[in-house]
Amino acid sequence: MSLFDVSGKVAVVTGSSRGIGRAIAEELAAQGARVVISSRNQDACEDVAAGINARHGDGRAIAIAASISSKQALEEMFAAARAQLGPIDILVCNAASNPYYGSMDGISDEQFRKILDNNVLANHWLVQLALPDMRAKRDGAIVVISSIGGLKGSDTIGGYNISKAADFQLVRNYAVENGRHGIRVNAIAPGVVKTDFARALWEDEKVHDATAARTPMRRLGDPRDIAGAAVFLASPAAAWMTGQMVVVDGGITI
Repeated sequence: MSLFDVSGKVAVVTGSSRGIGRAIAEELAAQGARVVISSRNQDACEDVAAGINARHGDGRAIAIAASISSKQALEEMFAAARAQLGPIDILVCNAASNPYYGSMDGISDEQFRKILDNNVLANHWLVQLALPDMRAKRDGAIVVISSIGGLKGSDTIGGYNISKAADFQLVRNYAVENGRHGIRVNAIAPGVVKTDFARALWEDEKVHDATAARTPMRRLGDPRDIAGAAVFLASPAAAWMTGQMVVVDGGITI
């Protein structure tokens, strides 16, 4: 069996109707997993699930919309996923938000709370929801999509970067607590990836070219660049890896 085979596993991927989350869900399905496509929009989730099922057969993907800002919605999403597919083996916390650009001394309390709630607290809720199934099996993989922003300061996205740094510690702490249960918890820190979420960082041609020029590989990321790392961390290939943060950024942080 391939080290990257996840056949028979059930994976929940948040924010998977587009961008990095979609690419991760599609690649997990390609490696044999049954995937739960989840974002705020049910129709968008249905479209992604339909595409996966057309390629790999009905039942490989289901669509369950849920907002990460609602604990009740996430609880209902997990209950529906279990009812339709069974216990959860893989969790990918990908959904996030960033409602503010500018100096930290100008961010409102409401904006800062939204960033922390959606990017840290929601991941905490999701992990809590996944742990019972994983502990019962004494096996499981949790992947949090963070950012290289969590490794440095910024004069425009400081609130976002603070939340992404917190995700690194969330991963480390849950890894310490759950290694004894056979559960691995890791993070991925992408650089600038060409997604709708990061459009402001690459849509302008001058900004795009300047960012690419500072990157050793001379290009920005594609969602599939991150999906490969997620499949690795979710699969037996990473069976002895936990509490780590994997940078996938074309080399820009070096």
